[in-house]
Amino acid sequence: MHSFWIIFKQAFMTKARTKSFIITTIIVAAAFFLLANLPNIIESFGGDEDGQVLHVIDESGELVPQLQAQFEQTDSDIQAMPTEMSEEELRQGITEGTIESYLIIEEGDTLIARYVSESANEIGAGSDMENAVQAIQTAQTAERLGLSGAEVGELFMPAQFEREAVSDSSKTEEELSQARGLVYVLILLIYVAVIYYPNMIAMEVANEKSSRVMEILISSVSPVKHMFAKIAGIGTLGIVQMLIFGIAGYFAFQTSGSDMAEGFFSVMGFSDIKISTFLFAVLFFLLGYFLYAVLAALLGSLVSRTEDVQQLMLPMMFLIIISSFIAFSGIGMPEASYVTISSFIPFFAPLVMFLRVGMLDIPLWEPLLSIAIMLLTIGVLGWFGARVYRGGVLMYGSSQSLKDIGKAIRLGNKK
Repeated sequence: MHSFWIIFKQAFMTKARTKSFIITTIIVAAAFFLLANLPNIIESFGGDEDGQVLHVIDESGELVPQLQAQFEQTDSDIQAMPTEMSEEELRQGITEGTIESYLIIEEGDTLIARYVSESANEIGAGSDMENAVQAIQTAQTAERLGLSGAEVGELFMPAQFEREAVSDSSKTEEELSQARGLVYVLILLIYVAVIYYPNMIAMEVANEKSSRVMEILISSVSPVKHMFAKIAGIGTLGIVQMLIFGIAGYFAFQTSGSDMAEGFFSVMGFSDIKISTFLFAVLFFLLGYFLYAVLAALLGSLVSRTEDVQQLMLPMMFLIIISSFIAFSGIGMPEASYVTISSFIPFFAPLVMFLRVGMLDIPLWEPLLSIAIMLLTIGVLGWFGARVYRGGVLMYGSSQSLKDIGKAIRLGNKK
């Protein structure tokens, strides 16, 4: 057992000290703080302007006060200002940068408005003007028809529409909205983890073989113990890195301002997260990691050069990509039959079954059955992988085919 912990520590510390791991961790953690404080940063670079000045050509001379009243009612920072300049002069001002935008309003049977700005990217800002003009149009129409304010409010009162699902496993629309963001984020984390960390194991094994360090290692410790110690060491490193990301993300949004933090945690479903959902996320993260880590160690043991790792890892990458496609498409329809079936397939279960756990009220036996199937698969794959690994670490030369698995097993049996 002493040799196991030595290899475990070596696998953990070697990768933890690499520049790529440290830089990646710092960049991702910094990205959380940048993302959380992006509105504040943009605002700080926006200068001390009091708001957008909107030059308005109003032939009637009565619409600008109404327009400004609508802006104030919606807490918009737009300042409507009547102008005596012609449209030609206003266009010239936009070109020279002295004017941001202008609005032309003409009265007829209905109001006709045209908003002009410098760039098409700024046209989205015209939605505030459009809403304000529409409100004025509604008020004028109501006055012309002799409608009171209460009658106008009653006219535009939205209908009450409720959604109800017959399925016992379906959640309410509010619960789905809260769970969707959380499930999406956690699925993305699991997806990245099962790609990044098992690939790290395969590269580590191939690197040790290419440098002939493997020959020294297997002379003092069994290849099987060596394989599982590496898997456990890098898996622990992955958990530590995910914890760092989680803590960085939490403090980033907490320090960004109470309004944004509360809004983010509410929208993403973190404000009322269920303990069971979090526990299932951790469990499927670990099971997914060990499942693909054993497979990655098996494949990494077949190659002698790190350049050959990616080519031999392609089948595993395809499994992860297919699993992610099913999971992300299933967010919109978690009760689909293909989602249900694939949630019991071991290589898809870490993402897909967690999706169903987070989005649906399914019986407890379903995730437990999926977990049992995954544990059985990990056990079988671990036994088979150990046999391949025992012979694979002794194989040198070009190896870019899965046909070499049989050769590795035969070589391991002779050892």
